[in-house]
Amino acid sequence: MMRLQTAPHGVQTVGRQYIEMRSPQAAVVDLIRNVPSMNVATNNTSGITGGVTGAAEIRSLTDADQTTTINGGPATGINYINQDIDAEDIEAINITPGSASTDLPATSSAAGVMSLVTHNASKKAGGMVDFSYGTNNMSREYIRLESGNIGHTNLRSYVSFSHTHARSWMGAGINERKNVDFGIQDNFKNGSYFKFFLSWDHTAAVVDNYATAQEFLDYKHTGNGFGWKNYYDKSNNNYWGNNMSYWNEVTISSPIHIELPARFAFDLTPYFNTGFGPEGYSGGTTASGEYFTSNGSPVAAGQAVTAYYQQQMFIQTGAVAQLSYRPDRHNRVSLGYWYENDDQIFKEPNNLTQSNGAMPNVDNTATQLFYGNGERATARTRAGYELHAIFLQDQAKYLHDHLTVEAGLKYVMTNYWYMSDANSATGTSHDRLGMNTGIPLPHFAVGYQIDPHNQVYINAEGDFRQPSPANLAVNPRTESLPRNQYAIKEELGYRFHNDLVMVDLALFNYNITNRLLTTYVAAGQSATINAGNQTARGLDLMVSTKPFHGFSPYASVEYLHATMDSNIPLDGSYIPTKGHEAVMSPKVMANFGLTYNYRGFFANASLHYAGSQSVTLAGDERMPGYVSDTLSLGYRARPIGFAKSPTFRLNFTNLTGSIVRTAPTGVTTNAQQVRLMNGQMSNADEVSPNTFFVEPRFSMTGTVSTSF
Repeated sequence: MMRLQTAPHGVQTVGRQYIEMRSPQAAVVDLIRNVPSMNVATNNTSGITGGVTGAAEIRSLTDADQTTTINGGPATGINYINQDIDAEDIEAINITPGSASTDLPATSSAAGVMSLVTHNASKKAGGMVDFSYGTNNMSREYIRLESGNIGHTNLRSYVSFSHTHARSWMGAGINERKNVDFGIQDNFKNGSYFKFFLSWDHTAAVVDNYATAQEFLDYKHTGNGFGWKNYYDKSNNNYWGNNMSYWNEVTISSPIHIELPARFAFDLTPYFNTGFGPEGYSGGTTASGEYFTSNGSPVAAGQAVTAYYQQQMFIQTGAVAQLSYRPDRHNRVSLGYWYENDDQIFKEPNNLTQSNGAMPNVDNTATQLFYGNGERATARTRAGYELHAIFLQDQAKYLHDHLTVEAGLKYVMTNYWYMSDANSATGTSHDRLGMNTGIPLPHFAVGYQIDPHNQVYINAEGDFRQPSPANLAVNPRTESLPRNQYAIKEELGYRFHNDLVMVDLALFNYNITNRLLTTYVAAGQSATINAGNQTARGLDLMVSTKPFHGFSPYASVEYLHATMDSNIPLDGSYIPTKGHEAVMSPKVMANFGLTYNYRGFFANASLHYAGSQSVTLAGDERMPGYVSDTLSLGYRARPIGFAKSPTFRLNFTNLTGSIVRTAPTGVTTNAQQVRLMNGQMSNADEVSPNTFFVEPRFSMTGTVSTSF
């Protein structure tokens, strides 16, 4: 649960040995739950969906401030990372909570980087297979085939397929996921290499219904659930079949390294992500004369409507090119260029709900709704950006490699745009916005190895985050466009290790301007608001021992003091928030883990604690602290015939059956009316109580696996 690190910045790692103990369908957020800097929430036990934006809290920031990469190429983020890769194909998960390398394709990394390293194809032909069955009728099958070295080369590849099927843990509904991962790589004798990874995923999942505080308390004290129903009630259409998401995603990344003559080297990392699919939810009922069918016939009043949030297109493509030169044995100087293009099209059409209450195909012309002027009942948004960045960095080692110095500067130029068309009975309205930014991002780090057992380091960076192009719209309550967020980060660290124990301590300080908060609205939609300036200070501490009679204990703790440094505009005045505790910033988080390995038997138990936290900018709603737990038990048998590593394991989550909230789904302004700085009360009809992730009930999964 902890690895020895030497980088001049904080690193928290989950390795393959730990991943193999956990249930193979576990969401990535479940695998990183016990690193000290992160508080993560999951919305299911099957791993079919990873969550929504806001599923992780990192040093007073969220996963929207964190860059997620697969083999160095950006992925879709922690919220839907499960659509990019299977757990069996992850070699390691490395988290740098306060740092991003200058040559990474990243700007929005105030909360650091979560980088996934994919499986290295085996040099021998074979493969592995596993089968899991568990709570909520969860069943999962996985198989991976390895080519081994092809001919007399080091070229080798693998392909894997998985299929997962499960009921929703809360309420009714069926979820299904299919995933294919493919990798190919080659390592050359002179140090050159390439690694190619491709993933395809199709997920059909119920759109989660998140609980308000009152719904949560009702569930906790009476057992009344807050999920969707298994039957259709026209007067209140909360049937699960009308609240579905169908998502298709393709992810590609391919790091290439070429050793050149005269101490030069060239690196190229191209990447590509695309996804599309609709999410449906209840859109109320029709009014008399409001809608017409495709042939012009009026739709009667009282008909149930399905509204969609349809991402018709999402394409993110780019590449990082870097030329490196070693002028002497101490320095490695790199000059690089990063290009990225992002293009997204969203639609929000309305269709008639099917007679059985299920959502129809969004392209079904028989159910599509139109206005009397022939306009399709929909809103369309196209948003995106084009990014160019140049960077220069030097990585140097002196004093017999005891002293490491890294210095770099990246200058990012971005042109991003937002175009929206909203159809109505009176015509189509248009909204066009665009912005250009040019931002320098400096980076400086120094590490010193005092002796074989002690190391110190200091790291400082600048970071900026632009609002998502899809959120370039005026907030009606603050009457402003979301502005770019800037952050200055410093980190001071100390590491110690010997034959018995490892200790890793990191002190951090963040100064954030124009804090951006991404909030979950509904059906996958989000909104972005500015929350003024913010300061966050604290420490991360990890301690682990080497194995002793098969036992390896691990513990970590984070202390965080985060405050809001500005008053927040609202309803023509300001909320007096300056000096208040920052939202989604528990003061204390702690983890404990115990791993056991002996003669084929293995086990791992873990506990995670997060303190209470504010969940509104006004500070008028809080979420209490909570504890979560997991347990893994297993046995690795000796080879039997073609089965080279038969393994049996049981995985348990929420052993105590705790009914607790683990995080808000986003940040809201105020849960109740608040007094503004002009002496007036805020608008009574615009209060916004939060909704929450609730820890899924006790679950058990059994898995049989083997390599062959």
